[in-house]
Amino acid sequence: MPGLLIRGATVVDGTGAPGRVADVTVAGGRITGIGRRLTGGRVLDGDGLVLAPGFIDMHAHSDLALLAEPDHLAKIGQGVTCEVIGQDGLSYAPVDDRTLPEIRRTIAGWNGDPAGFDWSWRGVGEYLDRLDRGIAVNACYLVPQGTVRMLAMGWDARPPTPAELDRMRELVATGMREGAVGMSSGLTYVPGMYAGGDELAELCRVVGALGGFYAPHHRSYGAGALEAYAEMVELSRRTGCPLHLAHATMNFGVNKGRAPDLLRLLDEAIADGCDITLDTYPYLPGSTTLAALLPSWASEGGPAATLARLADPRERDRIRHAMEVEGSDGCHGVPAEWDTIEISGSPNATVVGRTVAGLAADSGRPAFEVYCERLIADDLATTILQHVGHEENVQAIMRHPAHTGGSDGLLAAAKPHPRAWGTFPRYLARYVRELGVLSLEECVAHLTGRAARRLRLTGRGLVRLGHHADLVLFDPATVRDAGTFDDPRRQPEGIPHVLVGGTAVIEDGRPTGALPGRSLRRAPDGSTR
Repeated sequence: MPGLLIRGATVVDGTGAPGRVADVTVAGGRITGIGRRLTGGRVLDGDGLVLAPGFIDMHAHSDLALLAEPDHLAKIGQGVTCEVIGQDGLSYAPVDDRTLPEIRRTIAGWNGDPAGFDWSWRGVGEYLDRLDRGIAVNACYLVPQGTVRMLAMGWDARPPTPAELDRMRELVATGMREGAVGMSSGLTYVPGMYAGGDELAELCRVVGALGGFYAPHHRSYGAGALEAYAEMVELSRRTGCPLHLAHATMNFGVNKGRAPDLLRLLDEAIADGCDITLDTYPYLPGSTTLAALLPSWASEGGPAATLARLADPRERDRIRHAMEVEGSDGCHGVPAEWDTIEISGSPNATVVGRTVAGLAADSGRPAFEVYCERLIADDLATTILQHVGHEENVQAIMRHPAHTGGSDGLLAAAKPHPRAWGTFPRYLARYVRELGVLSLEECVAHLTGRAARRLRLTGRGLVRLGHHADLVLFDPATVRDAGTFDDPRRQPEGIPHVLVGGTAVIEDGRPTGALPGRSLRRAPDGSTR
């Protein structure tokens, strides 16, 4: 394979060390030289550009997108060379013939459900093998605890029997041995949210013993946020399992300005020896499905049972009271604020971009009735934006030394959250260049080297001799996210070159169509290769 010489770029190596101008040579998919006046094969002029490790998306929802559209412009255009999928406790492996249709229906709002798609895998290893047929970026997989629970005991809101718990432990261990890097949970999503602390602890012990980490979407980002974070920290203390807090935000009005409370909790636990990291996205709105806001009891039994409750007037009134008066657990204990809930994906294009409150005002009907009718019409697959974030919280959390970057990007909606296309350049443009919240070197370390340490990646995440040449070249003066909430699928600017394993996937700002990525699997020694 001909070599590549990247000449005269400012190398920001992912450690947080000051950038330095250097030449970098690449051959055989690896970094073969870092210095001055190097020689090599094809020359790529890096003058005025920063050369950094490829960005690592610690919270991605590309589980189907990687297979259905493996060129994956949404991520390679941002400079992402590795992403972590299987998030929020719900994904497509392990499954069986009974649960696969259920999980497809449950998360169609997240990922779509493409017609004619080949669903021939069942286990984690088989799913990773499918990725290895050719994808643009590398991918790590988390065993999804909600899917595991569904497979072992269905949709029941109860503790598992001893036999069911043994089955869950076996499924998690098998997924880890087949290459998963850890386990995720979605503790505001059914059926994973029905798991109690003791059940989660048993699974975390399996994950920790096999060299993985636990990545929970915990039980509340709203009224009970601090208590929910504390529960996860205590779970890590009890089990010794490393903890990675997914999309670690403090949202809704009740948490305005409360990020320091969260960070104090984490600092105390880290000082006591707990292994804790977290990820965030650099935007204020969140994104999920409309059905996720339901109280957990309304979703017991699966999608068909949920739709039956929504069609029953008495059950519907119970749901309304839980959502509008009590604050349902699905909506993080906060009474529904219909004016903050914007529809981002629906088969009915006329409702996309509208809030539930706005649709209700136009029709002269209660917002809750509009909400229920939308769920029924869309077979629970409606996706939304929730405008509930606070800038001071976002900035405080991203400064923390345990912080990494994650897009939490849903790619299938009509108007997806722009974080799916813009998270990493937005960090560099808004929070480095414009606001100075992080230095360039510190920000790159958050988005690369620190994430690689959490994943225990071997030979990745740094610009270092012998490392895999997963690299991004960007212009620090012009890099920016171009997508907006009205037009989210716009490729970022100022990122002319992206390499995965030494192969260009973005060249001169354009995708090449190359598919050099693969699954990165946990090895028996706990490293990821």
